[in-house]
Order: sequence, then structure tokens, then C-alpha cells
Amino acid sequence: QVHLMESGGGSVQAGDSLTLSCVASGDTDRNWMAGFRQGPGNDREAVAAISGGGTITFYSDSAKGRVTISRDKAKNTMYLQMENLNPEETALYSCATGFLTNWGQPSVFTAENYEYWGQGTQVTVSS
Repeated sequence: QVHLMESGGGSVQAGDSLTLSCVASGDTDRNWMAGFRQGPGNDREAVAAISGGGTITFYSDSAKGRVTISRDKAKNTMYLQMENLNPEETALYSCATGFLTNWGQPSVFTAENYEYWGQGTQVTVSS
């Protein structure tokens, strides 16, 4: 059993940066971890994903160049560093983890492939 707890959300201005943390309890050593978000009236979408070893990462098109995903194995924590945020990125950001056998897209961005989810942390970006 794995439990995930996100933190770091808040209200920021357009252009600001924010780093979200996702602390896991339980064994995630071989699991992929990913960040998803769901804005008002929108479907849930993947932001970024990182392999168990932390050496393979994937980013959504909107995240490329502005988001960095990383993980600290010693702390069992995943980080999502987001820069130059815009109001359209206002959403509930959630982290997820699971053991994936397919390490490519769209597998790593498919929510149904992740077994454990956190409750999410709200990010609100004002213009």
C-alpha cells in the first residue's frame, strides 16, 4: 500500500514559479511517478512523468521547457518545478504512482495505469 501527499500549491501571479512536492509512504522504488492536473471544466491531463530510477522523464507539450520533474529516492519524494505559470494552468494538481510495464507514451501519461493517487494540491494563477 502506498500513500501520497502533495504540498506546495497556492495562489500566484502569472509568470510566477511554484514547486510542488509529493511525499510517498510505502515502496515506490520501482514505480513511475507522475503529475496530473484537472482545471475547472477540463479533463484530467498529465503534466510530467518520471521513471523509478529517475533517469527517464516525459513532459506534456505544454510543460516542455517550463516544468521539471524530479525525485529524491532518499526522501521518497517527487518534485514538480513549474515556471512562468499562466492562468490557464489553474487546476488541482495530483501526483500518482504505479508500476508500469510500458515505458513510453501514451502509457506514462495514461491515468488508468497509475494505482495510487494523492488528494491533490490547488494551484491558482491570477492574471
